[in-house]
Amino acid sequence: MKRNEMREQAFFLAFENLFEANDNLDELIELYSENVEPVCDYAKEISAGIKDKLDEFNGIINTYSKSWKVTRLPKVTLAILYVALYEMKYVDSVPENVAINEAVELAKKYASRDDASYINGILGAVSRGK
Repeated sequence: MKRNEMREQAFFLAFENLFEANDNLDELIELYSENVEPVCDYAKEISAGIKDKLDEFNGIINTYSKSWKVTRLPKVTLAILYVALYEMKYVDSVPENVAINEAVELAKKYASRDDASYINGILGAVSRGK
């Protein structure tokens, strides 16, 4: 499986997890594996990392977002941002510009052009803010 496919799988899990009231990531991974395809280790790592760092990522988004706070963002946008932020901060093998570009590509595929621009702006600001 290519890295962008693994990232997309992580996005699907992050998105689905935003709807889960029971917050059981293992159950979500099992359901995804049974109904769609086996979940790769990279997607599991990102999903677990997002769950552990959710408050941190929400704080980052709220800091850099000028118009919309986390509670008002579409879930697709949030899931993409979470995956990219995890990669930018915690995956040394992924350069920041690659994480940003891949997030924009996910947004173009699953969200709107406006969302892609918003995601690019937020992640660019995070990258420059380091």
